[in-house]
Amino acid sequence: MIKSLLIANRGEIACRIIRTARALGIRTIAVYSDADATALHVQQADEAVHIGPSPARESYLVGAQIIAAAKATGAEAIHPGYGFLSENAEFAQSVMDAGLIWVGPKPASITAMGLKDAAKKLMAEAGVPVTPGYMGENQDPAFLARQADDIGYPVLIKAVAGGGGKGMRKVDAPSEFADALLSCQREASASFGNAHVLIEKYIQRPRHIEVQVFGDMQGNIVHLFERDCSLQRRHQKVIEEAPAPGMDEETREQLCAAAVRAAKAVDYVGAGTIEFIADASEGLRADRIWFMEMNTRLQVEHPVTEEITGVDLVEWQLRVASGEALPKRQDELSINGWAMEARLYAENPATGFLPSIGTLDHLVFPEDLRVDTGVTEGGEVSPFYDPMIAKLIASGSNRDEASAELRNGIDGTEVWPVKTNAGFLGRLLDLPEFAAGDVDTGLIAREVDALVTPPEPEPEELREAAALLCASPGQSPVSAALGFRLNAPSRAEARIMDDSGVIHDVLFSEVAEDFPAADVLSFVDGFARRYILAEPRGSGVGGVGDGVILSPMPGRIIAVDVAAGDRVAKGQKLLTLEAMKMEHSLTAPFDGMVAELNCEVGAQVQVEALLARIELAE
Repeated sequence: MIKSLLIANRGEIACRIIRTARALGIRTIAVYSDADATALHVQQADEAVHIGPSPARESYLVGAQIIAAAKATGAEAIHPGYGFLSENAEFAQSVMDAGLIWVGPKPASITAMGLKDAAKKLMAEAGVPVTPGYMGENQDPAFLARQADDIGYPVLIKAVAGGGGKGMRKVDAPSEFADALLSCQREASASFGNAHVLIEKYIQRPRHIEVQVFGDMQGNIVHLFERDCSLQRRHQKVIEEAPAPGMDEETREQLCAAAVRAAKAVDYVGAGTIEFIADASEGLRADRIWFMEMNTRLQVEHPVTEEITGVDLVEWQLRVASGEALPKRQDELSINGWAMEARLYAENPATGFLPSIGTLDHLVFPEDLRVDTGVTEGGEVSPFYDPMIAKLIASGSNRDEASAELRNGIDGTEVWPVKTNAGFLGRLLDLPEFAAGDVDTGLIAREVDALVTPPEPEPEELREAAALLCASPGQSPVSAALGFRLNAPSRAEARIMDDSGVIHDVLFSEVAEDFPAADVLSFVDGFARRYILAEPRGSGVGGVGDGVILSPMPGRIIAVDVAAGDRVAKGQKLLTLEAMKMEHSLTAPFDGMVAELNCEVGAQVQVEALLARIELAE
């Protein structure tokens, strides 16, 4: 068994790997950038090495620095986690050339599956069904447009080196193709250094089904059944579950057998995932499920497979990398119960899911749920990396039990002042379609307005907030959270304002015992609010209704679609910000006029920079 392991990653996956390594008695070495000097994975590891500045391209993506850190600390092996260099064949080979153990597949396997077009050709040759489309070398825009016409709209443009939902655009009509192609290529180039794309037929009722596979150096390959990852936003997974609802045994057998064939075709070693797209218009059928791509690494959603199989996939990775055979044969693996995972992101669904960064002043996770995280209260969500805060993982004897446990866990999650998608996740679980297992990759887009709109505060919530804000005078104001014991009946009225700028006139009859609160935090069904005492009428205090458009994070303006004086409609795109390797559209909050515009294409902007201001239409 490996004795010492360097983890070439950060955040929750680094902490997850450390947990298993420690249980196996393996010494762990973390690496960190400037931004992560006090991060949780650095605190948990036995040793930590600084590898560079905050931007990933200057630290976590510099393979030579990571290998040097491994050599300097006496590490025997490197585990890449997911993301960053995990699917970089050149880095994998460099690790092996340095005399270190690579905890992952052979570089040749990564290369074979690294480009979607080449991988599909290989899979077709191995007898694995693939979706119709164009995967050739010709990247002329006019030629690609003709290919899309031949395939038939809608089509999907996908970066061949893509992943994580980046470099992917759905196109519904020929008139949209040119702009979508340019945007896709631009994002793909920024994220992967490769603007090459392929064109696929877009499946109208698609479900995203994937199969966990595992191979060892002795040539054994098994599957650990399927996961359903159909709940996606902009092609990025939001909630995953295992097994897949509606999957019968015959279809499961054929699907998992195809996944094993795919892994054998590339002589696969270690943990990998074969991703399929299914046309679910007539339920899940083997003849309507096609290979999409292979992820030659551990998946973000691997915990749901662990929960239903009782297997620690990280332990398997470390044992296989040490030269051991797979711990179990195929006939020793079975499905036991149901599991679901929700990705808790630092983002604001009410503003188009723009990432939210900052310090986690208040952070509470549910105690009765598996929570994989890389942050603690007082930590920071950085603009340099993926904005995931945690993965909430629930399990039960059946799907209803797992869903109810996850819903309760979301309700018990509290984060402030960073915005999160917790309320959005809870609303997803409440959808009748989800309860029935009738999901597809377009469900979120169809229901997004209902999913992201915060509920109106209940009268009791307002009364308790007012009571805390108006407690005994003369004390030093502090922050408080709802749930404090109240006393002293005393009928009173207060004007309080929530964080969206809405003012509430509240009649209440109790006050808190000991102190007035400077502000009050409320967490209801995953939605977070902050209340303060409102200024007197006419004071000029405003909120989001002012129409001020601020930059949510540091970034670069890549498109400006309006000019000062233009009339705009609610939801109309004003400008596009490139940040965190993705494009983010900033839109008008209401019908009005562009009263102020303070940006131009190519400009670098800082967080909370005033980009535009919209005035209400007369």
